[in-house]
Amino acid sequence: MAAALLLSAAGLHAQNFPITSGQRATANQVAQAGVPLTELVPNAPDEYTVKRGDTLWGISGMFLKSPWRWPELWGMNLEDIRNPHRIYPGQQLYLEKANGRAILRTTRSGADGLPGGTVRVSPRTRYESLSDAAVPTLSPQAIEPFLSEALIVDEAAFALAPRIVATQEGRVLLSRGDRAYARGVYSSKEGGKPLSDARGEPIDYRVFRNATPLKDPTTGEILGYEAQFVGKAELVRGESIANVTGKDGKVSTEIVPATIDIVVAKEEMRIGDRLVAEPPRELLSYVPRAPATQIEGQIVSIYGSAVRYAGENQVVVLNRGARDGLERGHVMAIQQTGVQMTDRTDSPRTQIRLPHERNGLLMVFRTFEKVSYALVLQVVDGAKVGDRFINPN
Repeated sequence: MAAALLLSAAGLHAQNFPITSGQRATANQVAQAGVPLTELVPNAPDEYTVKRGDTLWGISGMFLKSPWRWPELWGMNLEDIRNPHRIYPGQQLYLEKANGRAILRTTRSGADGLPGGTVRVSPRTRYESLSDAAVPTLSPQAIEPFLSEALIVDEAAFALAPRIVATQEGRVLLSRGDRAYARGVYSSKEGGKPLSDARGEPIDYRVFRNATPLKDPTTGEILGYEAQFVGKAELVRGESIANVTGKDGKVSTEIVPATIDIVVAKEEMRIGDRLVAEPPRELLSYVPRAPATQIEGQIVSIYGSAVRYAGENQVVVLNRGARDGLERGHVMAIQQTGVQMTDRTDSPRTQIRLPHERNGLLMVFRTFEKVSYALVLQVVDGAKVGDRFINPN
């Protein structure tokens, strides 16, 4: 089943990982079994035509009470294919039920369980690439800004990042279209690299300010430093050193900083802001699923620090990352921390803590070594710093 679905998804960008025979057998068993009928929502459609604007999470919720079990319904071999099968507007999805379980196919099966019926095909022309038309896991507008803005840095490395050192005409603030000057080598520090416009060197940079420490709410450990994204710059000329002859005839050297143009301004930039080379564009593709192992942790911060509580479609930072097993696409349940209070019905006035209550779901979309960024998918009451997250199942 997994192989058949793979063949049906033309243009699939898959990443292959070596797996053991035992892992393959387990994955194939899940792919063939599907999910119990009890996991389907009462009004799950028998067939559905994918529409433009759909998301994989939305389609999952249309069929399943637990949307993170989508890989089982879809028959996906997660050990072999870490990216989801691509789904496109216009494709038909068919829900098949047998022996108390359900599985989703892209072709309708005949009485013998094999694809049957006559399909009439008409020629047509596509005017866009499949990769652009594919149904995304989440609404792109919800996470795209954070994929380019969020940056977890090492404090020492951030201190060595190139910095803006001067502006034209003594301007204090910089915005889109302004020209400025930057250096990558500092007199007081070792390890800096000059900004160069030589062939093969980066010319596109993101501009960041401050590096705020992210601390574990329980242990106090500094998990990393979150840099504040303020804009983007383009390198026009690299740094150089010029020989200058003075009035006394002596030759001295002068440092000539690199020239940059501000091309994007989220906030006004200023002298001292840091430059980080634009990373290569990634084809991000993931599928909502529960982690294979037990993972739990806490919310470290709400991205942007503009509000105290995070609602749906807001981004939070978690105190677990790649080293803890979190991956893109992992769905976690948010738990509201139980309130500590005094039992006034007990004469000794015993201190008690109410149980943690499930408060919603979030999905990890970007991971670093010790922290991750996640999008709040569902929430009853606003999620706040210190709230726990656990496996959804």
